[in-house]
Amino acid sequence: MYANDFEYYLAESIDEAVDLLEDHEGAELLAGSHGLLPRMRTGEEAPPVLVDINAVDGLSGIERTDGDLSVGALVTHAELAESELVREHAPALADAAGEVGDIQVRNGGTIGGNLAHGDARTDHPAAVLALGGSLVVTGPDGDRSIDAADLFTGHFETAVGEQEVVTALRIPIEDDASSTYRKHRNPLSGYPLIGVGAWAQTDGETIERARVAATGNLARPKRLAAVEAALEGEPLEAATVETAAEQATSLDDDEFRRDVQASPAYCRHLLSVHTERALRDVIDVDGE
Repeated sequence: MYANDFEYYLAESIDEAVDLLEDHEGAELLAGSHGLLPRMRTGEEAPPVLVDINAVDGLSGIERTDGDLSVGALVTHAELAESELVREHAPALADAAGEVGDIQVRNGGTIGGNLAHGDARTDHPAAVLALGGSLVVTGPDGDRSIDAADLFTGHFETAVGEQEVVTALRIPIEDDASSTYRKHRNPLSGYPLIGVGAWAQTDGETIERARVAATGNLARPKRLAAVEAALEGEPLEAATVETAAEQATSLDDDEFRRDVQASPAYCRHLLSVHTERALRDVIDVDGE
């Protein structure tokens, strides 16, 4: 199918992009657009106006600033996967980026659009939730920060306003911490049936803090609070990981999306398996 007719504007600054979104009801931003354009071709979306932000300066860098890792909204998945800074300070994000789609999608798709889009089936949400990240956005009322825990409100639904532009992702850099991302790939689409992001901070003997999050066939990406509670304050032992991973099976059926390829029971099983594998990576216990 062909996309609907639309007006096209090339914004040269964030302020211009925000003004264009204000002036044109139903306008959508254009960056990597590996989510938007396919849906336009299938008729799932038909925005009357596209606002291209690829010419906006300052949105394509990765740098360490004030204790945070700052990732510009136009940084591609391929750049994230290959970045030494990201691999050093936020390995779960690099892991997730390397799992996205195929090489064309990774070279064209951007982190800002991926997160603002709110597709529960994609890889990045679990990693960003586990890393305790936040999105910086600019809108008619100025700049604000959205914590990842508050970002994902549903499938294709986020807390980013219709007239706001994502400018950066920020990940706190914390000492003595490790993170990873694991997924069970849908063999047809490449999306995660289940993806798990895990982050843990230890003192060498005890798990002091932990964040574990899931994406895939869920109603929305989310933190796994029961898993986290079973980890914090517990010793660095295989039994701790096994007990915590079992808590991943406590999600109710309505917390999963309907999918003819994977029942809630199957997704719960996958969630437990990949939670255990991710946790074994980040807290360094022996296991298969």
